[in-house]
Amino acid sequence: MREKNYDILVLEGDGIGPEVTAEAVKVLEICGERFNAGFDLSSALVGGAAIEAQGVPVSDETVQAAKNADAVLLGAVGGPQWDDLPTDKRPEKGLLALRQILDLYANLRPVSVHESLAHTSTLRPEVVSGIDLLVVRELVSGIYFGEPRGRQNTSSGREAVNTMRYNEEEIARVARVAFDAAARRRKKVTSVDKANVLEVSGLWREVVIEVAAGYPDIELDHQFVDNASMQLIRNPGQFDVIVTGNLFGDILSDEAAMLTGSIGMLPSGSLGGGSALYEPVHGSAPDIAGEGKANPLAMILSMAMMFEISFEMDEAAESVRKAVEEVLGNGYRTGDIMSEGCKLVSCAAMGDLVADAVRKDS
Repeated sequence: MREKNYDILVLEGDGIGPEVTAEAVKVLEICGERFNAGFDLSSALVGGAAIEAQGVPVSDETVQAAKNADAVLLGAVGGPQWDDLPTDKRPEKGLLALRQILDLYANLRPVSVHESLAHTSTLRPEVVSGIDLLVVRELVSGIYFGEPRGRQNTSSGREAVNTMRYNEEEIARVARVAFDAAARRRKKVTSVDKANVLEVSGLWREVVIEVAAGYPDIELDHQFVDNASMQLIRNPGQFDVIVTGNLFGDILSDEAAMLTGSIGMLPSGSLGGGSALYEPVHGSAPDIAGEGKANPLAMILSMAMMFEISFEMDEAAESVRKAVEEVLGNGYRTGDIMSEGCKLVSCAAMGDLVADAVRKDS
């Protein structure tokens, strides 16, 4: 009999999404055997796949299934064949809707450099070696969701407006996630804003300082977003936990991701009011979809985050991460991280290697 049983909704999505998700599920099944856990998997459509089959980027049925699940695993959404659709009908709207309806207000993106890949970064190895930081991005408010928004024709020509809006509780709750994470790490939070220009950033800074008062053991500093973007390149080792709003977090988390040499290596988890959602940082990469070239490691590591955060299966999470390190240490690479002297493998072969390493790690 299984010690615990978890309901997981699997949303493969578009492009390479189905390929990388299949490899994560492969490793998931091995973890279930090793750690005496049962996983009841169900699947649904999201993004372009949902548009083609259901006429919408995410259906009400899929949203309800996500609400009922213990966690959601998502591959990727999007592709050029849907670029001409109205903004509110595109595949990405399915993901945004899931985040908002599930109130997934905190996106966690850990950024660490595997020693065997330090030389693949565009920065010098001595700059990126040992990087271990976490970007906590507010995910369901700010300029992506603020009203009013839209376009109109005026007497002086076309005009568009978006509104960056935060209230204090929206800021406080994501700040608490960042401080709680820092308490388990190196006890430092860097809050990123533009308080010298934007009133909304002034409120952001005030509220973060108020939240910090409840965490006297955590060091807090503040950086303007332009300086933070420079510091991530100049001296990334100074950061432990970065907390910032939706727009700035979108940009900085991708910048931080590229410190590692490949965005295909990085996982993420989105947490909030209900079921958490775990997905790789990379996109749908339609140019290589179906060719077996995708890197499944970000998806597999996203699953490890699910073990740790949603299921409190720390040993399983550590086993998966150890297996990824072992496979990389043995010189196996997908195309995006390939370098001279290493062994090029397919997406499925990389999944097999990690699964075998988890199986043997007993």
